[in-house]
Amino acid sequence: MTETHSAGVRGDSGPRVAELVASRVLDVPDFPKPGVMFKDLMPLFADGEVFRQVVDGIVAYHGRDAFDAVVGIEARGFVVAAAIAYATGVGVVPVRKAGKLPRPAYSASYALEYGEATLEVHEDAFTAGHRVLVVDDVLATGGTAEATLDLVERAGGTVAGFTVLLELGFLGGRARLAPRPVHALLSV
Repeated sequence: MTETHSAGVRGDSGPRVAELVASRVLDVPDFPKPGVMFKDLMPLFADGEVFRQVVDGIVAYHGRDAFDAVVGIEARGFVVAAAIAYATGVGVVPVRKAGKLPRPAYSASYALEYGEATLEVHEDAFTAGHRVLVVDDVLATGGTAEATLDLVERAGGTVAGFTVLLELGFLGGRARLAPRPVHALLSV
């Protein structure tokens, strides 16, 4: 494992926040399969002060009153979503892998960079017009994010924003989500 190189870092919240995220990312080669370089953000979550600054940065970027609920994408998105929801006093809604939710749910299947997956959200997760901030740890090809944003809208929510801690820009996920705005704290 190696630290992600942070010279000349960039992100949508400026170089200070981008550097903060970059300083806590570890590269794990060949995970979950050979040829994939996994970006491990667990060191960021484990550092209480850095995690607080990241959450505060996301809230400052969007504004405390810009959303009514926060969606976290399984599984690392849950960590960020719960912290943002707590910091702003709004609810948190999980978007889960297929078969994990106990009540009627909308589902969306999509291709990953290394396989296929299905996500679900409860059909009654939002009231009509509910403004929803969607968060995840990493934006890669955009399949997971696109499926989640579509699920939020199918369930009656209005996407107020989409934020990730780390964007792998070379995989084109941001373009796939257009015209929806994407906020990435660190783009590599």
